Amino acid sequence: MQYDPIKRSLGRFFNKSVFLRKVFYRLLDWLLLRSWHVRKELKKWNSSEFPVILDAGSGFGQYTYRMSQMFPSALIKAVDVKEEQIADCNEFFLKSNLNSRVIFEKADLTRFVEPEQFDLILSVDVMEHIEEDVKVFENFYKTLKQKSMLLISTPSDQGGSDAHDHDHEGDGVAGFIDEHVRDGYNINEIKEKLKKVGFSEVHARYQYGKPGSLAWRLSMKYPIKMLGVSKLFFILLPFYYIVAFPISAILNWFDVRNEHQSGTGLLVTAFKN
Repeated sequence: MQYDPIKRSLGRFFNKSVFLRKVFYRLLDWLLLRSWHVRKELKKWNSSEFPVILDAGSGFGQYTYRMSQMFPSALIKAVDVKEEQIADCNEFFLKSNLNSRVIFEKADLTRFVEPEQFDLILSVDVMEHIEEDVKVFENFYKTLKQKSMLLISTPSDQGGSDAHDHDHEGDGVAGFIDEHVRDGYNINEIKEKLKKVGFSEVHARYQYGKPGSLAWRLSMKYPIKMLGVSKLFFILLPFYYIVAFPISAILNWFDVRNEHQSGTGLLVTAFKN
């Protein structure tokens, strides 16, 4: 399934006003389990530790917005390859009076290097889209200051995530989302690649264990599949989420608070010391 057209449709609807855009960000914060895990990790750190931040692959800008609230004195640069999203996000942050310390720029992460400029790089749901991942990891390392951190959220190779929902009932569907270039990372593979480019300390843990995997199906997979069939399902979505949202939120809560032996997602922290 092509995920981007559906994301664009959602984006156009919620971009009608600053208020709707903030509501959209709040909904993504609650619906997307990866957002729960990223928030939990960022909350471990004092805001003064990250004066300059890079959101590498910013998409709709929801993580940039979240970090602008969590780290109110930080300067944030957000980059993405999609020019229309960059323009859209700059307009929203201007209207939200955050443009004095947040800027969006178009950039290709395989070429983006600003030597030792950032204290934190966040990259969420990006690396599964990039073939030249080691090159990007090298650029991240060069771009970070000494004693700084890289935080990555990406699908694992354990199956069942939005990267590669292989069908188990024989209908021949190869995957839920078509835009990814790999079926997720092996937990040791991504750690080894990051250490190879210079990161001295790398930690990785599974997210999307059993509760998270079920939450994802309820909150994202099934609604997006419905929208892929017909846009008329937009009308039904509010009624669907009245039932599905509370269940998904409880499942997300359990996923974040438990350690998982395996899972369809990975949260990775790497340090440049």
